[in-house]
Amino acid sequence: MEIYFLNFKPEIAEVYQRIATDYESETGVKVNVVTAASGTYETTLKSEIAKAEAPTIFQINGPVGYQAWEEYCADISGTKLYEYLSDKSLAVSKGSGVYGIPYVVEGYGIIYNNAILQKYFSLADKAVSISSADEIQSFTDLKAVVEDMTGKKEQLGIEGVFASTSLNQGEQWRWQTHLANLPLYYEFKDNQDFDNTVLAGLDAKEIQFKYGAQFRNIFDLYTNNSSTAKGLLGGKSVNDSMAEFALGKVAMVQNGNWAWSQIASVEGNIVKSEDIRFMPIYTGVVGEETQGLCIGTENYLSINCKVSQEKQNASIAFLEWLFSSEKGKAYVTNDLGFIAPYTTFKENEKPADPLAREVLAWMERDGTVSVPWTFAAFPSEDFKNYFGDVLLEYVQGTKTWDDVAQIVIDSWKSEKGS
Repeated sequence: MEIYFLNFKPEIAEVYQRIATDYESETGVKVNVVTAASGTYETTLKSEIAKAEAPTIFQINGPVGYQAWEEYCADISGTKLYEYLSDKSLAVSKGSGVYGIPYVVEGYGIIYNNAILQKYFSLADKAVSISSADEIQSFTDLKAVVEDMTGKKEQLGIEGVFASTSLNQGEQWRWQTHLANLPLYYEFKDNQDFDNTVLAGLDAKEIQFKYGAQFRNIFDLYTNNSSTAKGLLGGKSVNDSMAEFALGKVAMVQNGNWAWSQIASVEGNIVKSEDIRFMPIYTGVVGEETQGLCIGTENYLSINCKVSQEKQNASIAFLEWLFSSEKGKAYVTNDLGFIAPYTTFKENEKPADPLAREVLAWMERDGTVSVPWTFAAFPSEDFKNYFGDVLLEYVQGTKTWDDVAQIVIDSWKSEKGS
């Protein structure tokens, strides 16, 4: 028996070859690993899938990729692989079928230094009744804590609650992409014609920016309770923000799990790995108490439904082995370096990176729904840049919030039309 895995990531091709060798010696099933050259996956897949010996496992980049490859994707809803997925909402699905399963995820939210928050919560004169960061479950809670912390920043030994909202050119992606994800996720979620917010967004010729007020809530909270005056934010970079956090000058910063290596490498870093945590980005949307982190990936595996049932089953068995056996999981965490979104990984088998562990913990929380990366539907880089530039003008006081909302609405429409 031979199965064929068309790998998307050249940087880990060698690891997959070792995995294939181990799997064959253990099971007798040969895994032919072919790796597409960087940037050529779609064209390689097109030519390979037409061959007699076609890939049995291939990659799609989410709901958009599924539209292109729908006729080749097997329904894997009845498999253990799908059962292992910690947050089922992350799968690429249509109706009751599941056609793509994420194998690595990343997440972002508000990163906080729990040591500073614990110091705040232990103050006798704090203005809130809650006593831990876990009890912050809405924008109302967050705002009350943050504004009280700002009033007590000398006692807490910080320069501001939030790190600088970096609005320098090229440094605005945390706001015009990552933060903008939230209002547009909620707007597209309201569209009953689609199962998926990315597909709803791709279909939307116009937006209302109906959750713009909620975006403004959190954005104003960031800039009004920051270590940096608003007039200086146009000169600030992401590196500046992360250094402020690493040096203990601020308690919170919006970023993703990739930020840990950046924080840890800052000279003079005082944030201990056990103190670094995530909370969701609360904006004041009704029902946000169940909102989790913003979790996303462009990396989904699909099984080729055009190959024999025997090969489909063998391909699924290989992936189930990779993500559930001791040997497979060791490869995934230590060699592939994935945050793998599966419940099969025990605490000691998860990545050592504290933010990666936080992403997994939030995904596994009962009753919490991750927010998908809906920004995959944004019409263009120009749309994001118009959004970022007007946010800078807004904090500098040369544009009103109504101006911001209008530019977001108009630039979506014009970029969709171009």
